[in-house]
Amino acid sequence: MAKLFEPYTIGNVTLKNRIVMSPMCMYECSDEDGLVQDFHKIHYATRAVGQIGLIILEATAVQEEGRISPQDLGIWSDEHVNGLSELNRLMHDAGSKTGIQLAHAGRKAQLESNIYAPSAIAFSDEYKTPIEMTTDEINNTVEAFKKAAIRSKEAGFDVIELHGAHGYLINEFLSPLSNKRTDEYGGSAGNRYRFLSEVIDAVKGVFDGPLFVRISAKDYADGGMEPSDYIPMTQWMKEQGVDLIDVSSGAVVLARIPVFPGYQVPFAEKIKHETPIATGAVGLITSPLHAEEILQNDRADLVFLARELLRNPYWSYRAAKELGVDIEALNGSYQRGWK
Repeated sequence: MAKLFEPYTIGNVTLKNRIVMSPMCMYECSDEDGLVQDFHKIHYATRAVGQIGLIILEATAVQEEGRISPQDLGIWSDEHVNGLSELNRLMHDAGSKTGIQLAHAGRKAQLESNIYAPSAIAFSDEYKTPIEMTTDEINNTVEAFKKAAIRSKEAGFDVIELHGAHGYLINEFLSPLSNKRTDEYGGSAGNRYRFLSEVIDAVKGVFDGPLFVRISAKDYADGGMEPSDYIPMTQWMKEQGVDLIDVSSGAVVLARIPVFPGYQVPFAEKIKHETPIATGAVGLITSPLHAEEILQNDRADLVFLARELLRNPYWSYRAAKELGVDIEALNGSYQRGWK
């Protein structure tokens, strides 16, 4: 069988295949309340019907001030749990495992209210200047991640992913380009890692499922993070019980990024073998043969698809046909079209 369609066990969860729907912001909440809408129920359930092994929800804010936009999904309140539970029921009923990406936008929050970051440096001229977080505010945010993890467990998610990439709050602490602090949360790599370390410990204390961390392995700017700089950090993550590193790149500062199919796969490969730890590869992966090559050559353990699954929620069916694999559709009605 093609490796793409082999089951994969990580922690206490077994995925039916190695295809993952990557978290993608949808910006579909109304009234700025962060509650699940009918859109989300249709959007995510459809990909589960399409036989995706693991579906990870979009960046979901652990604090109101941590939303990327006013239309973000939220998990800062107990009021969010019922809607997220319904999403899980729909996806689980169609056979997919589920994950949620817990996030805080930091200085990239585009809100009317105050925004917060490790240092009072705006992302660009088009963004507000954030307020530098006090130690108490850092502690409160760690607690917010913990409470979000408790709600994630209550809602029925199989996996939690921490969003430590794309220039959002955790990434801002990790990169020396956005973290200019002189206290215990800034300066050395160990100090810049401290915030993520505290979040990991807080989440692991209340959630016993697999824990992923998405990172931006390369900042594409002088003085920024490189994949080799992340190796010690991913080793620390592994020691703390992180199960997989979801390897993306860029967006902590404005930079020119050379983009092409698989452009981030070498970063996933490096971290996988030099940490070592399981990794997910992401970045303009659209071809089933390309996905299979990544797995067969041991460059990553899971393949994360993003925009391709916006174009084709039944990509798994296409991949199975191209790779000569028979997979079962959700039910007999769909099976008539999949034969």
